[in-house]
Amino acid sequence: MNKRYKFFINGDWVQGDDYYELKSPHTNEVIGEIPKANQEIVKKAIDSANKTNKTMKNLSAFERAEILNNVVKIFKEKKNQCIDILIRENAKPFKAATQEIERTIETYQFAADEAKKIAGEIVPIDAAKNGKNRLGYTKLEPLGVIAAITPFNFPFNLVAHKLGPAIATGNTVVLKPASQTPLSAIMTAEIFEKAGLPKGAINLIFGSGKDIGKWLTKDEVIKMITFTGSVEVGEKIKGESGLKKIALELGSNAAVIVEDTENINAVAKRCVEGSYGYSGQTCISVQRIYVKKALEKEFIKSFKEETSKLNIGDPNNKETDISSLITEQDAKRVESWIGKVNKENIIVGGERNKSVINPTILKNVSNEFEVSCKEVFGPVVIINTYETLNEAIDLVNDSNYGLQAGVYTQKIDKAFKCFDEIEVGGVMINDIPSYRVDQMPYGGVKKSGVGKEGIKYAVEEMVEKKLCLLNLNK
Repeated sequence: MNKRYKFFINGDWVQGDDYYELKSPHTNEVIGEIPKANQEIVKKAIDSANKTNKTMKNLSAFERAEILNNVVKIFKEKKNQCIDILIRENAKPFKAATQEIERTIETYQFAADEAKKIAGEIVPIDAAKNGKNRLGYTKLEPLGVIAAITPFNFPFNLVAHKLGPAIATGNTVVLKPASQTPLSAIMTAEIFEKAGLPKGAINLIFGSGKDIGKWLTKDEVIKMITFTGSVEVGEKIKGESGLKKIALELGSNAAVIVEDTENINAVAKRCVEGSYGYSGQTCISVQRIYVKKALEKEFIKSFKEETSKLNIGDPNNKETDISSLITEQDAKRVESWIGKVNKENIIVGGERNKSVINPTILKNVSNEFEVSCKEVFGPVVIINTYETLNEAIDLVNDSNYGLQAGVYTQKIDKAFKCFDEIEVGGVMINDIPSYRVDQMPYGGVKKSGVGKEGIKYAVEEMVEKKLCLLNLNK
């Protein structure tokens, strides 16, 4: 019989009244039964977080850092268990799963370090004409209860990007992970429990966002919503949240410009890594590649060769690069989008086997097609050509999204031009847009979202700046 899991509320593991079956994306076998939250459970989670606010606020910076350091230590001890969870509930290949857990550990270490750096500043009140003999200073206070809603694709590390800064700043959290990836969130809650986090500081609930999301977005006790997911859901959250603070990390159709390079094979290999890592199921997966016309043949030849080396198969196999998409329904959607382009535009791939989409290369696909103008979230990449750099920049900017972009060039003036003119949150010079380290500012423009992640920058989103002004005149 499959294990029945529980909610985590106020430091206790709480049974549900209704459950859903959690199935492995790769094998389709049932791997657990997950409780579905109702309004009462959501309210209990919010109330628990609210009651713990004072306890968390009163923790010293040292105490918050020690809890997060303990989390790092326990994650290191449970690394293999966490990798196994990712493979089972997420179909993430072993190599990618290992990388995610290593990044998760690093993310919590950054949070532990940042907990000791949170400080206000002296305000030069006497710079004003009537400010003489007055002293001003600020301190940074936690917001209170934060609702964190996370996606399936990086279920350990993207949870870390919510919980790490929230705990570092002394906030409390109601966490709702994606329905397909609850086991990683359960493991995370268990780790925080063992790390000495006060009861009620993290509360874990499960269920469909469309069913329980409104109880989080509309509750006045919650002071901030931090969400990673689709544009449609992000816009709905923004519309329902009133005056709450929000941080939304949404979609993208990330682009690369290949203007000039000393090693076209190395660039192609790197672009293959960015296109097909975790089967393209990342917000900054390479989806559009714009190659200067003179480099087209050599680039495509090298790109095809590198793509042919990818191993498709069981995520448990340490050599596997491509595995199942998160659901067969998603695989069918990607297949249908590919099927709308002309056959002569398909260089390789396009085939589907249940939940697996073979790595697909498309050529000269216009922006009217979904595979170009929307976020594919699958192993599909388009290679188009251009004549001038201005044309390439315009093509990259012809998008509703703006998360990150990559530019390959050996010319410093062209690098700065691209940085200035490409409409995204981050420009990676001589690298792919898929590059991310967890302490850098990360967030987009346009429909890619609002707010910034990266521990230091998320900390800034999760505090209120409070001013104290002293009149020293006698």
